[in-house]
Amino acid sequence: MKDRFEFVTDKITEITPLRRTIAGWRLKGDRVVFTNGCFDILHKGHVTYLAKAASLGERLVVALNTDDSVRRLGKDENRPINPEDARAVVLASLGFVDAIVLFNEDTPLETIIAFEPDVLVKGADYDPDETDPTSKKYIVGSKEVRAYGGTVEAIDLVAGFSTTAILEKSKK
Repeated sequence: MKDRFEFVTDKITEITPLRRTIAGWRLKGDRVVFTNGCFDILHKGHVTYLAKAASLGERLVVALNTDDSVRRLGKDENRPINPEDARAVVLASLGFVDAIVLFNEDTPLETIIAFEPDVLVKGADYDPDETDPTSKKYIVGSKEVRAYGGTVEAIDLVAGFSTTAILEKSKK
């Protein structure tokens, strides 16, 4: 029998084995929801967002930016605060998260294409109807997901909760 920590860490995987897992979920009729992000310092806003995303299907896959990918996003020079392996374990400990996969590219487009999620989700600071890939509100992968019949959703953010705000508050 697995111990609980092994159960958590088994959720952290790579693209090829996760594609096989997703195929099995789909055979059972499960809808796969996909989201991505840095999730540097997990807070109420993240947990609320992820729980709502999970409610849009039966399985939630989270693509997590690697440390190098986070640095290229142009966030604060000290980011990420937590290394990718620690961020992955914390996310995997959430009961409604079914799988974590890390991506090192600047966007999760390759990962989205590999998994063909039924539902692609981002926060409401993005716009599912935005079609201009150069817009900050554009959801990467939305065109591809819609092309094979998937849907794209935006979830309201929890006011007052962001990693940037937490870091600013800690400096005071």
